[in-house]
Formats: sequence, structure tokens, C-alpha cells
Amino acid sequence: MGFFKRMKDKMTNSSTEMTDKFKTGLEKTRDSFSGKLNSLVARYRTVDEDFFEELEEILIMADIGVNTVMELIEELKEEVKLRNIKETSALYEVISEKLVAIYEEAGETKTELNINNEGLNVILFVGVNGVGKTTTIGKLAHKLKAEGKSVMLAAGDTFRAGAIEQLEVWGERVGVPVVKQKEGSDPASVIYDALQAAKTRHVDVLICDTAGRLQNKVNLMSELSKVRRVIEREVPHAPQEVLQVIDATTGQNGLQQAKVFGEATDVTGIVLTKLDGTAKGGIALAIRRELKVPVKFVGLGEQLNDLQVFDSNLFVYGLFGDMIDAEKAE
Repeated sequence: MGFFKRMKDKMTNSSTEMTDKFKTGLEKTRDSFSGKLNSLVARYRTVDEDFFEELEEILIMADIGVNTVMELIEELKEEVKLRNIKETSALYEVISEKLVAIYEEAGETKTELNINNEGLNVILFVGVNGVGKTTTIGKLAHKLKAEGKSVMLAAGDTFRAGAIEQLEVWGERVGVPVVKQKEGSDPASVIYDALQAAKTRHVDVLICDTAGRLQNKVNLMSELSKVRRVIEREVPHAPQEVLQVIDATTGQNGLQQAKVFGEATDVTGIVLTKLDGTAKGGIALAIRRELKVPVKFVGLGEQLNDLQVFDSNLFVYGLFGDMIDAEKAE
């Protein structure tokens, strides 16, 4: 059975809403990536070295990452020999199959949040300013509340002007309480207050915002370490998740940000925002391959329910949806 045929079966088992969100959300990447790929296949009827050179450039332009692309090209060359592939059109399925493998071969692929049914769960959010961190916190609070959990927010980003007010707006919008202090307060003090309030009210999930930018990396590491120590001291086995928010439109810069925050704290998952606004959605694969950290959520639009759990099969469907749908019609 061909890969697109297997993908077709998996899409049948996925909700129509989910498949549509990924296909619509990745439209810019798909139009750019698939358009260039179709043009390449039309110009090269047979697989040769020139074809692979141009394919390599297309994959790099999709922000899959140079190291990942080099490995992918080598694997594709091996597959061409192994399967005795002569025509370039036969590579569509092989490429999509390898893209899923890139994500799944990088280790643990669990995308569900590590949420316990009993006791307080703490989710710590990190990321630079401007990536959509506060918006993501609001959307995640909405999602968890819709699942029947009680949620509280901690306004731990006390340095950015307007950050506290922005989180309060989201708290009011989704109907969850926000613990805050005045601007410029010690973030660890805010988190401590929030932890006490959450325990007193028997809250299921406390979501903590943190500063996105301090004077230098040393300050950033020091501040995050201090916040973590407070959380670990007050709640056993917490934080259950440390989620880093990355703006997909920043491409490789986002990957560098992830490396800095990964040094500052143990990131357990990535939230990739604004994926619908970029033609370089391949950054999801680059992050996964180079950092060995799972992408847990992706932002596929502006609506409250547009924060979606990441799924590698749905991601590839977003890239090759037109071809997979054509398979459905056969």
C-alpha cells in the first residue's frame, strides 16, 4: 500500500474539523512548497543529481533546516536506489513519508500535556516577546476549561509594559482568575502568590507567564531558575510542563531562540504560533530534529479554538493535502 493511501486511511479516522484546520492553516506553506515541487517534477522527468540539487534548495526554503535537509536528501537517494525509482513523480510519496519519519524518529512523540487528574498541575510558559505567548496562554486556558478543568493564570511577566493587563484581558475573556502584582515586581514572588492561591482554591491547572526578555542570557537563566525553584519547592513534581512559544514566521531565528531557552530551563514542549501566516512551516520539523523536543501545539488561526494539538500525519497532510485528496477520489 502506498504512503498516500495509508495517509488517506488515517485522515478517515481523524475528525474533519482537524484535517481541515491543518490543511487551511498550512495553505501558505503548501502553496509554496507543493508549487515549487510540482514545477521541479515537471522540468525533470527522470531522477538525477541536478534534480536532487534543486529539491535540496526547495526543502531549505521551506525552513526544514540545512542539516535535516542534507540527511533527507541522502535518505531519498538511498530510497531511489532501493526501490529502483526512475520517474520524479514517484518521489512525492517518498518525500512525504520521510517527512513523517523525521518527526517520529527524533524520539518521544507524545503531544498530550502531562496533566495529572489529582492535585495541582503547573504549566510554565517561556519565550521571547512578540511570539504570541500571552495569546497562547489564553487559548490554552480556554481549551483546558472546555475539557472541564479549573484554571488559574499567573502574571509572571512583570517587566514588559502592558503584559499584566494583556493577561488580565485574556483571563476575563475565557473566564479564569489571574494572580498579579504591580509592574516591575519580582516574578518569583508573583508565582509564589499564584501557587498559594491555586492550592487554596483546589485549582487543577496553574498556567504561569514569564518574562520574554531580560538584559542578557545570564539574567534570563537566573530569573527562570528562580521561578522554577519556587514552583518545585511549593508543588511536588511540578512544573509538569515547560512550554516554549515560538513564532513560526521567524524561521531559523525561532530555532536559535529555542536553543537559548533550552539552556535556561528544561523545555518539555514547543508551541509553534502563526503557522498559518508563513510559507516556511517546515520549521516544525527542524525544531523536532535538532532539539529533540516535541511540538505539542500549533497556532493555525486567530480564533480561540485554533490552538491545535500537533500531529505529524496531519502536518504532512497539510503539506500534501491536494495529492492525498486526489488519492481519495480514485
